[in-house]
Amino acid sequence: MTEQTHYNAAGDWWTAPADSESGNLIMVTGRRDVERFRSNPKFSIRVEVTWPYEGDATGMPFEPTAKLMEEATEALQRAFDKDPVAVMTGIYTGDGQRNWVFYTLSLNIFGRKLNEALADMPVLPLEISAENDSEWAEYDEMSNAEIKLD
Repeated sequence: MTEQTHYNAAGDWWTAPADSESGNLIMVTGRRDVERFRSNPKFSIRVEVTWPYEGDATGMPFEPTAKLMEEATEALQRAFDKDPVAVMTGIYTGDGQRNWVFYTLSLNIFGRKLNEALADMPVLPLEISAENDSEWAEYDEMSNAEIKLD
């Protein structure tokens, strides 16, 4: 799989390798420019949208799936850039799943915008979970994977 980053124009992103619990490679992509969302206490709900897939021997998606995932990523990014009721903060790819992480101010509006963003795509096998994370603990943990060059 070739990791594409077309969505980088919509924010300040980084990508770094990490290991899954099973020892497989996970490519972690995180967004740096989130302070205006993080400083707003209304953005306290973390939503994780997971796409399980059949991967290659290393747990990465096959090329057709990878391309469809990038299309979905770009569609989600465009939708939430246009109407910032949520911010995509992280993307994890590997070990048989793509996971997008968002912080939002409303689950109802988020769900509606998610459906609108993906309306032109084929039905995707998505699993969605949400929980309160007013401290942005998942974001802080993900940020530890960033490789900082001095």
